Amino acid sequence: MAQRTDGLPVDPRSGFCPSNSIFYSKRKPVPLPSDPHLDVTTFLSSRRHSGTTALIDAASGRRVSYPALWRSVAALASGLSSHLSVRKGHVVLHLSPNSIHFPVVSLAVMSLGAVLTTTNPLNTQQEIAKQISGCDPILAFATRALVGKLPRDRDFPIVLLEDRRIAGDDVRIRYTIEELKAMEPDLRRRRELVSQDDTATLLYSSGTTGTSKGVVATHRNLISMVQIILSRLKLEEGGGEPETFICTVPMFHVYGLALFATGLLGSGSKVVILSRYEMGEMIRAIREYGVTYLPLVPPILVAMGKQAAPLPLGRLRRVMCGGAPLGREVIERFREKYPALEILQGYGLTESTGIAASTDSAEETRRYGTAGLLTSNTEARIVDPETGASLAVNCTGELWIRGPYVMKGYFKNPEATRATLDSEGWLRTGDICYFDHDGFLFVVDRLKELIKYKGYQVAPAELEALLLTHPEITDAAVIPFPDREAGQYPMAYVVRKAGSQFSEAGVMEFVAKQVAPYKRIRKVAFISAIPKNPSGKILRKDLIKLATSKL
Repeated sequence: MAQRTDGLPVDPRSGFCPSNSIFYSKRKPVPLPSDPHLDVTTFLSSRRHSGTTALIDAASGRRVSYPALWRSVAALASGLSSHLSVRKGHVVLHLSPNSIHFPVVSLAVMSLGAVLTTTNPLNTQQEIAKQISGCDPILAFATRALVGKLPRDRDFPIVLLEDRRIAGDDVRIRYTIEELKAMEPDLRRRRELVSQDDTATLLYSSGTTGTSKGVVATHRNLISMVQIILSRLKLEEGGGEPETFICTVPMFHVYGLALFATGLLGSGSKVVILSRYEMGEMIRAIREYGVTYLPLVPPILVAMGKQAAPLPLGRLRRVMCGGAPLGREVIERFREKYPALEILQGYGLTESTGIAASTDSAEETRRYGTAGLLTSNTEARIVDPETGASLAVNCTGELWIRGPYVMKGYFKNPEATRATLDSEGWLRTGDICYFDHDGFLFVVDRLKELIKYKGYQVAPAELEALLLTHPEITDAAVIPFPDREAGQYPMAYVVRKAGSQFSEAGVMEFVAKQVAPYKRIRKVAFISAIPKNPSGKILRKDLIKLATSKL
């Protein structure tokens, strides 16, 4: 046993401390800034590096230099404060696909101490209206194509994410982003002091109980995640030639926001932005812009591995995969096709502001099925869900994590916060996991029952509630159905009203009209009764076993 600086005995191989049943990260601790009055934008803009180009729009080739990026952030913050009266604590909605405007808006909003909330552009008007009703933003940023999704019964100004207006634009648009950046600042206005403990973002997650909740992350959470990301990728201050990353993942998601809209901009890296993922366009951009790092989700990596011939990837050196651990077959097929590429993996949640465990080298990734080692500054416990007892190495239970990046709580939902965060700062992840003798984390199952469709999280409870609104459905349950391409997709078991001839196609069409494409029901089976336990909880595992037994 080795001893920590606090005197606790820790197994150097697994990181497990038998005296308190805590697993400690084996990675080198990352120093965090001690200044209590620090926002993430100031933290990023003050970092020294040798980078010159910050952002590149993949389609047009438009470039934004680092000096221009920080001038744009400052000008937009000034315009928001002076002309739209955005103040500390106000919520600002960002509705947009990936673009070079996304980091500028995010950093400007957070620099004022205002709270950034994002939403998926694929969401329906109904879904977006529900989020707006919950978080009450004072204004919204949106592209021209998405302005129509903003509810008309809400009286807030809209900032258009386009260079100029055109005839027929929505009358609710107050300014374009370019107009706002060009406005004279109010020199009499004093900037409000922002602290690390102030709220920075409000990202919506299905949480650990399967219903959508606003995850409150502070500037401290984001700053610590930036430090961890840059340390993990060896992009700390004073590095050599800046790396070039391509953004294939959505910036409205914690993965994209923490990496592309904040973290990498503190390292001097170039970020090539795809407005949406398309294989051919991604490969073209990788070659044209000399991309060296490709962060992605498993379906993209699977598709690359299935190509008849290796894709031409230019200077690409590393692939970073998040969303779900990769299996041996997938990794080996990819390695066979692209032997020069190194695969890195990561595990995290919206509630952990990104990464909580990762593989940071080809050697670590060869431990097939692992989510990796705990990230720097992280502690974990494996807890028996039935007894609450803490478990040791190679024992399976619910993963609890603690670190400087763990969320503040769920927005206006103290009950859900108490169910997920305990008084000592432990986050109950809802994932069933174990650590092996070398400290590698393995995710076995999802206690929280979320469906992972192409990297998107789908809450069964949301779809079940929607199905029960149909007059010909008396009961319903939604389960994850395995799929080689998507990972999983939603399947519904439906109990029809007596005498009903409601069809499978009818069920799918009913749901498809009301939800984003990634939430659609893609398989339906009719059943006489939904199996439930005595307390009324759906026995989802029984249904999963029934569905997969026919494969």
